[in-house]
Amino acid sequence: MRKQKQGRKFHREKDQRKALIKSLMRELFIREKIKTTQAKAKEIRRFVERAITKAKTGDLSSRRYLLKYVSPAVAKKVVEEIAIRYKMRNGGYTRVINLEPRKSDGSKMAIIELVK
Repeated sequence: MRKQKQGRKFHREKDQRKALIKSLMRELFIREKIKTTQAKAKEIRRFVERAITKAKTGDLSSRRYLLKYVSPAVAKKVVEEIAIRYKMRNGGYTRVINLEPRKSDGSKMAIIELVK
């Protein structure tokens, strides 16, 4: 039986998709709240949750894992500020709030934010 592959394609090639995820993660870590489409918000949630979980240990390997996705300054912020906030939490670091559809093309919009 054919199993479904994990992740969304967003009608982009692999390198474009990877760049999109990296930029959305960077903006979410910097601003802690962004407005995007619902599909993109749900997709980056996987990467953000995994990155914060790894950053909670605060060791060298977790910092190197973060450097795959974000710049050194943002990785430092994640390890030293954001991950400390969630030391006692076992997951669920993000929240996706659905909004009304975008007027121009009708795509479903959402806000993704880090839980306080």
